[in-house]
Amino acid sequence: MKIALDAMGGDRAPGVIVDGAFAATKELPQEVGIVLVGITEAIQAEIKARGISEDRLEIVHASESVGMEEQPSQALRKKKDSSIAVGLRLLRDGKVDGFISAGNTGAVVANALFILGRISGVKRPAIATYIPTQAGGCILLDVGANIDCRPEHLLQYGIMGACYASEVLGRNNPRVGLLNVGEESSKGTQAVRDAYKLMAASDLNFVGNLEGRDIFTGSVDVAVCDGFVGNVLLKFAESVISMVYAVMRDALKSSLRGRFGGLVLKPAFRELKSRFDYAEYGSAPLLGVDGVCTIAHGSSSGRAIKNAILSTHNYINHDIRDAIRERLAKYEARSSQKA
Repeated sequence: MKIALDAMGGDRAPGVIVDGAFAATKELPQEVGIVLVGITEAIQAEIKARGISEDRLEIVHASESVGMEEQPSQALRKKKDSSIAVGLRLLRDGKVDGFISAGNTGAVVANALFILGRISGVKRPAIATYIPTQAGGCILLDVGANIDCRPEHLLQYGIMGACYASEVLGRNNPRVGLLNVGEESSKGTQAVRDAYKLMAASDLNFVGNLEGRDIFTGSVDVAVCDGFVGNVLLKFAESVISMVYAVMRDALKSSLRGRFGGLVLKPAFRELKSRFDYAEYGSAPLLGVDGVCTIAHGSSSGRAIKNAILSTHNYINHDIRDAIRERLAKYEARSSQKA
């Protein structure tokens, strides 16, 4: 198995990418190799500066990189030799088994659609991220691939998310909910109300509408929304968790009694921070494209990149493309019969 990594993608590339790749080699099976895609001289300089052995790190040259602020359409048209495009072509051609990027999300999605194409039956792909909850975690999608979604797109997100929760997370008959401003089926935009009807009539284990407060309680295994809502929710949750941890830390340092209590509670706080730290969960799969493509946080540290590689390795071992294809085909067949 080989996993390709966009060495030029992210706020601190290629340094943290090299750090994460090397750390991952210590935890992956020996037969798994990592391919660093990017400007060879820059990657080699980072490897040399760290004194890292290159035994399991392969470099594939890409002469261009895509900036975090670049327009995805421009990058797709004008940068055919970007690290994103080269890495995805390696995946398409079967030279690697998965591709990871912490770079420009829009450019990754656009290139993946153009180079890999969609799984048969998929109308639009979705980025699915793992959200820790009181009951072990759930999948939230979409978190940024598509801002505007039609009802049938939201239904397909529920189907793809259910496949992921079942095959990768091991959830039996995963519960699927639709993120809305209220529990009643009459609430929300027209698209969400129509999506509710489609999900209720499908074979999904659909539990109805969710409010934002319901996600962290663990009431569902899959939470569905459009990319605008999902992206705002995800980043808001990240900031709240960081803020709460900082406030608690400052409060414990404010007095002698607080410092003593902090020593006692330190292991618990460490566990809390770790549980809600995005770096622990690595990357989010781009569901619906015809290949294992995952997207990491732009500000990923070396630890986050390492975990992105480990989670992608797990995703490759539980490739769900056939499951998505079959589930969508069954839904379309039932819909045709009813019509």
